[in-house]
Amino acid sequence: MTERQYAAAGVDLQTAEASKERIARLVAGTRTPLALGVVGAFGGMVRVPAGMRRPVLVMSTDGVGTKVLVAREAARLDSVGEDLVNHSVNDILVHGARPIAFLDYLAGSALAVDQITALVEGVARGCRAHDMVLAGGETAQMPGLYQPGHFDLAGTIIGVVEEDQALHGDRIVPGDVLLGYGSTGLHTNGYTLARRIGFERLGHRIDSYIPELGTTLGDALLAVHRSYWRAVAPVLGRVHGLAHITGGGIPGNLVRVLPPDCEAVVEMGGWPVPPIFQFLQQGGDVSDEEMRDVFNLGIGLIAVVPAAAAAALRDAATSAGVVTWVIGGVRAGATGVRFTG
Repeated sequence: MTERQYAAAGVDLQTAEASKERIARLVAGTRTPLALGVVGAFGGMVRVPAGMRRPVLVMSTDGVGTKVLVAREAARLDSVGEDLVNHSVNDILVHGARPIAFLDYLAGSALAVDQITALVEGVARGCRAHDMVLAGGETAQMPGLYQPGHFDLAGTIIGVVEEDQALHGDRIVPGDVLLGYGSTGLHTNGYTLARRIGFERLGHRIDSYIPELGTTLGDALLAVHRSYWRAVAPVLGRVHGLAHITGGGIPGNLVRVLPPDCEAVVEMGGWPVPPIFQFLQQGGDVSDEEMRDVFNLGIGLIAVVPAAAAAALRDAATSAGVVTWVIGGVRAGATGVRFTG
């Protein structure tokens, strides 16, 4: 099969080559002193930071789900690249890990060079914000598997933490308090339901202005997933446990860090639920229980800390521009999450 036949089948090698050249420039802009090797090699290399006694690598792979469909409809693709990095940073932050390297994976069909570049630019921007090298990645053209213009985006993050400083949740004890960190919106979860309510049930368009939100529906849904690294990193040593509130909401994620015989009691009403969630609940006639299971409800991260440390953590978050609330506490009891109020 000649190259022209390959293009007719849906894989344009010229577009792929042009994309690689622009991606290479973006990747080069994320290089840090830990980076090794050359841009464009078959594998990415990164040093473990010097001076660590017993370094442990912490790794995580994730995507941004059907938020990519909202980004595609809005023709704003860079934001989901940044979402991907920030989501991943939070996933290893909960173990106390510092991010050092990232790899992205973009698969789709009939994407233009500018579209591919925009997606990777968002990833690169997120990496630069965390002094993290974009060590490599893959861009795959898959006509037949994806409809023209459609794509998926995923990534793998590598972080490092001293073994004796890693967070597992085993330090959590009754009497600890729950500190909730404000989200910027849906982050990267619940978009299948949100799209069904906003676009199908209510009939809005991506550019529909929603008075109660004070913005368009597209802007509200595409608010970038917040990274909590700078809000938490300075005070990690005072934290007993961290939960990133993603798919499964508060109950599905907070329970993952609780040790045996510890019950987390969350006080509903302890923080202001952002208007986007009220809009979705009312517009979709969604029960309180399902809202808690699907969405973060305005809390993107929960720190479990001794009561005496809460003020220091709140000060650190405020310095990083993140609002926090004490939203409950830990009691002796069957392991689980209970809501009051």
